[in-house]
Amino acid sequence: MGVGVYGDIQLHRADQAEAFDAIGGRYDEAFPDKEGQLAAGGWLAESLPIGARVLDIGCGTGLPTCRQLVDAGLEVTGIDLSVGMLALARESVPEATFHRADIIDVGRLDRSDRLRRFEGVSAFFSLLMLPRAEISQALAIVHDLLVPGGWFTLGMVEADVDDFEMPFLGNTVRVSGYLRDDLRQVVEDAGFDVLKEDSYPYSPAAFDAPPEEQLFLHCRRRA
Repeated sequence: MGVGVYGDIQLHRADQAEAFDAIGGRYDEAFPDKEGQLAAGGWLAESLPIGARVLDIGCGTGLPTCRQLVDAGLEVTGIDLSVGMLALARESVPEATFHRADIIDVGRLDRSDRLRRFEGVSAFFSLLMLPRAEISQALAIVHDLLVPGGWFTLGMVEADVDDFEMPFLGNTVRVSGYLRDDLRQVVEDAGFDVLKEDSYPYSPAAFDAPPEEQLFLHCRRRA
């Protein structure tokens, strides 16, 4: 997919990146227990051979996912738009490679300039920072970045909202989500088989982060 495919997509996430720059390590303090994310990361690691290449989209501080995947013997690349989060990730997981990039930005590049293809991709609570129209585009990019038969694990919050503004850890962010059946359909329409689905009720430690239902889809790219 070349530049023309995504040239008309408007990127309005500078404020999102600035919010997460300000949040920094407080994100992990607000979400100290990541049972669902760890289980999904474990599923991905177990699905891949040692040395397989994995992309973590919206890697944040690198914890727990990049650390988990590196410890499993995988070659990990993380991307995030937040400079502050990437600085923390490089400190926490020096064995991984990190780039300041957005998944839509990656999709707009010519293939020769892109990150190489991956055997696995994880995206935990990063695609929810996009409007729904761009979530569909992002899933198409993930499909393109994966080798045929590659593995993909996705974490989202169940919510019937599109580009909804909300307070989050002292900042303002915009989020999107789907009800679980709708999320499954969007992922399947992007060319993935959903092999397993898990959900976890979660109450963040921070007072200004509301309780949520976390959804995890374990997927495989159709050949």
